[in-house]
Amino acid sequence: MSLLLVATFVGFGLLIGTLFGFFGMGGSFLVTPALLVVGYPSTVAVGSGLAFVFGTSVIGALRHRDHGQVDYKLAAIMTAAMTLGIEGGKSVVFLLDASGMADLVINVAYVGLLAAVGLFTLHDAWSDDEGSDGGDLADRVQAIHVPPMVTLRGGVRVSGSIVFAIGLVIGVLSGFLGVGGGFLLMPAMMYGLGVPAAIAVGTDIFQITISGAFGAFTYAQSGAVALPVVGFLLLGSALGARIGAGATNLVDEADIKGYFAAMLLAGSAAVAANRLGTVYGIDLLNTLSTVLIFGAALLVSGAVVLAAVCQLRNDQSGTWCRLTTS
Repeated sequence: MSLLLVATFVGFGLLIGTLFGFFGMGGSFLVTPALLVVGYPSTVAVGSGLAFVFGTSVIGALRHRDHGQVDYKLAAIMTAAMTLGIEGGKSVVFLLDASGMADLVINVAYVGLLAAVGLFTLHDAWSDDEGSDGGDLADRVQAIHVPPMVTLRGGVRVSGSIVFAIGLVIGVLSGFLGVGGGFLLMPAMMYGLGVPAAIAVGTDIFQITISGAFGAFTYAQSGAVALPVVGFLLLGSALGARIGAGATNLVDEADIKGYFAAMLLAGSAAVAANRLGTVYGIDLLNTLSTVLIFGAALLVSGAVVLAAVCQLRNDQSGTWCRLTTS
């Protein structure tokens, strides 16, 4: 591995760590497609993404615990369900890899899921700005009284069976796509269960610590984890995770949703561009994919830090502050 590539992975880890601490996502939703873009096999990209999730989540979970943003009851149910689902998703990946279809299917699934969740979250962020009520789905879910009923932080009371079912589905997708489940779990908790954004982020990170460890272990047993890559990514993310976690206390909930949507849409566009560039031999699309992956992480993490600094200083008069928080 060249010195330039090492520096790139360390820097990328710093950016993803910031995003992870802020959004509650382990970063594998960017790490896995980034490794695919660089040229790693799909199984190694998936396994390394999960390994990175585990390492980063330990750092972020401790930070969010200090802020009181973890619902341990919700995390326990989700962890149990996702652990079961991850094993099923992993089996599907290796079956597809044996048939030579893993790269195509994983890329297409990434594009579809990232785009769908990103667009939904962006719509909800705009609704918040317009004063609309985006809690209709959560109200319907909370109205379903299938025992056992559980009370979550933020005054949310919901069926434990429904929480388990959601975690099981996300676990299957997590094992299949090589993600800790954060980009699906965070919206599921906010929109499906009605959990406040800050608590959803902290609980998500705590849960990812356990499910990410299990997923990484299963892939490592098959030799599908690039340890040097994971190590350099974690080196940078250690600082970034603490920065991002602190920012969740300073940035408005609607802004969190808006930045989250931007990252998901950028990831979707990057994977799509990479796939089309590979299939049709268009080098420009492959370059565009790399720029989107690394550029989006840089821009959004920078915007998060700037928004937090502006809020901390209570300074909304500067041009850059207005652009970031608007």
